Amino acid sequence: MNALRLTSLAAAAALLVACGGSDDPVRGELIDPPAVVTTLTAAQIDATTAASGLQALSGKAKCDVKVVALNYRTPGAKAGEMSNASGVMLVPAGACSTAAPLVANARGTEVLKTRTLANPQDAETFLLAAMYAAQGYAVVATDYLGYAKSTYSFHPYLHADSQATTVIDSIRAARNAADTVGAKLSGKVMFTGYSQGGHASMSAHRAAERDYGTEFNVVAGAHLAGPYNMSGSFQVPDAVAGFQYFVPMIVTSWQKVYGGLYATPSEAFKAPYASYIENLLPNPTLTYTTLLTTGTLPGGTPNQARDALFQSAYLAGAQQGGNNPLFQAAKKNDLLGWTPKARVLLCGGAGDPTVPPAVHQQVMKADFDRRGVTNVTSVDVDAAIQAAFGPGGKAPTDPTSAAFAAYYGSYHGTYEPPLCHAQARGLFDLVK
Repeated sequence: MNALRLTSLAAAAALLVACGGSDDPVRGELIDPPAVVTTLTAAQIDATTAASGLQALSGKAKCDVKVVALNYRTPGAKAGEMSNASGVMLVPAGACSTAAPLVANARGTEVLKTRTLANPQDAETFLLAAMYAAQGYAVVATDYLGYAKSTYSFHPYLHADSQATTVIDSIRAARNAADTVGAKLSGKVMFTGYSQGGHASMSAHRAAERDYGTEFNVVAGAHLAGPYNMSGSFQVPDAVAGFQYFVPMIVTSWQKVYGGLYATPSEAFKAPYASYIENLLPNPTLTYTTLLTTGTLPGGTPNQARDALFQSAYLAGAQQGGNNPLFQAAKKNDLLGWTPKARVLLCGGAGDPTVPPAVHQQVMKADFDRRGVTNVTSVDVDAAIQAAFGPGGKAPTDPTSAAFAAYYGSYHGTYEPPLCHAQARGLFDLVK
C-alpha cells in the first residue's frame, strides 16, 4: 500500500508540473475569484500612448487588455508564516488569441499602503499593459506583502527571499486564474521589475531556476535599475535621492525580519522620527509628497535628510562593514554570486541619482563577468534620457538650477522606466 501510494503521489506531482501546477499547491492559491476590473481596448491604449509619446517605445497595440484583480496565498518573511498578496493580471484579448508567454513583473518602491496595481488608472499598470500585454504577453504583477489586500503586518522591503516567494506565487496565481479569465498561457516565463522591482525580479529569477526548475520554464530575465549590491550601498559616503523614504524602510523592515539591527529605534534614528518610524512605512494615507509637506519625514538635500533622520554613529558603523548588524543584514540581501541559466538583461541610466549603476548594475555585471557568465547583457539608457529630456539634449550641470532639480527629480521615476522596459521587451521578443 505504501509503495502504491508513493507511486500515485509521484505520478500526481508529475502531472501537476506538466500542467503548470505548483510544487506547493497552497502557495499561489486564489483567495478570491479573479475579477475582471475592465478591458482596455487597443484603440484606448493607442490614444493614450500617442498622447503621451510612449507609442514610440511601445508600438501600436495589437491586443485589447483585460485588467484582472488577484488575491493569492504566499508566505510571510519568517519561517512557517502564510499570508497573502494581491496584484493584477493583464490578459491579451480581442485580436490576440494565441498562447501567451507570461511576464512576471515586480513594481518599484511605494510608500502608500493602499496602492494596488489592479487599477487601470495606475501609471505603472498602464505601462505594463501598453509595453507587454497589448503586444501579446500575459503579465502578472504583485502588490507585495503588506500592501493593498495583503493582511501581512509589514512590508519586508528589499528582503530578497520574501520578494522572491511573493513574485513566484504571483505566477502560480496567474496560472490558477487563467481558465476563468480566458487567458491562454504558453508555459514560458520571463521576469522583470524596476527599481525595488529589479531587486525583487532578480531574487525571483534566481529562486525559480534554483528551486523550481521543473515547475517554471524560465526563458529570460530583465532586471531594471535594481539595487543588487545592498551591502555596497551602505558604504557609499553620500546619500541617494529619496534617502528619507528608502533607507528608513530598509532598516525597519530588516529589523522586523532579522532582529538585532538596533536595541531601540533611538539607537538608529533621531527625534522625533524615532518615536514613530518603525510603523510609518508603508503608510495608509500619506504619499511621497505628503510625507514631506506634513513634516513626517525631512526634506532638503539627500545628505540633509540623512543627517536629520539617522544617528551618525549608526550609519558610520554600517559604512565600516565587518560584523556590523546592518551591514550583515545587507549582505544577506545582496544578489551577487548567482549564475543564471536563462538570458539576462541589466538596464539602467548612468545618471540615475536614486539607484546609481556604478554601485549596483556595474558591480553586478562585473561579478557575472569575473565568474565567466556569458549570457548577461548590460544596457545604459542615459544617452537616450539626455537626448529626450535634457535641456538642449544634455544633462544640466548646475546643481543650483531649476532645470537640474527638475531633470534629476524625474530621472529615476519617470524618464528611465519606459526606456528600460523597452529594452526588456526587446529581449523577450527574441525568446517568446
